[in-house]
Amino acid sequence: MHLLPFSFSLTLLLLSLSLAECRPDAFNRRLSHQIHPLRRQTGSAGTTMKVDNLSCSSWQLAVETNNLRSWNSIPATCESYFGHYLLGHKYREDSSMVTEEAAKYARELQLSGNGKDVWIFDIDETSLSNLPFFSKHGFGVEPVNETLFGEWAAKGAAPPLPESLKLYKEVLSLGIKVVFLTGRTEDLREITALNLKRAGYYAWEKLILRKTNEVTITALQYKSAKRLKLTEQGYKIVGNIGDQWSDILGSPEGERTFKLPDPMYYIS
Repeated sequence: MHLLPFSFSLTLLLLSLSLAECRPDAFNRRLSHQIHPLRRQTGSAGTTMKVDNLSCSSWQLAVETNNLRSWNSIPATCESYFGHYLLGHKYREDSSMVTEEAAKYARELQLSGNGKDVWIFDIDETSLSNLPFFSKHGFGVEPVNETLFGEWAAKGAAPPLPESLKLYKEVLSLGIKVVFLTGRTEDLREITALNLKRAGYYAWEKLILRKTNEVTITALQYKSAKRLKLTEQGYKIVGNIGDQWSDILGSPEGERTFKLPDPMYYIS
């Protein structure tokens, strides 16, 4: 067998790789990771990006596993990393992993048949996505401004998180009723209901929002109390999904809980 000189073989290999990267599909894959033409492209979620001795992926892992708590904003050096993550394919893939497992669990349930089996859905960053808002505020680099967020919520323009909407439809098809339990306040009831319907959530058993006298307690206390009240009314919480640990911790949490990714903000 005649072997090509090593230097010539290496040249051919590099040329073939360059040509592969120039193919339209490869070009489109690179474009799909862009956030904004003027935003710096210094990292991509799924890699270990280190800036100033900080690993953004390690910080994300600590957040999602509830080891890092009571933080007010993401590290400023990780804005680009989380922009890529949230607007790229990884966020959708991670969400899909959670909701597909939830759907599998739901299909295997033995329901009571009395119409009292319910699945609790959180709203913000679970049923509805506020990425149009957070993309203008550094993807969590800026601490959440409640006034600005309230103005955004009052528009009723939040799109659905597609994976959660798919789970919602499957849950309903199985005969499980849906309860939306949110930290939003009662003054947003009408626009929240309208936003849910616009996004494709057309029916629910209950839509529970915070009353005026509940705004001073933590989300964990508030949501635990609301779930307890549901059980006292005869409902069985067969599933519970949210983006915050405070959505799914506390008693009673439900027969099984599912945590969606959300590195943008923390609610205790």
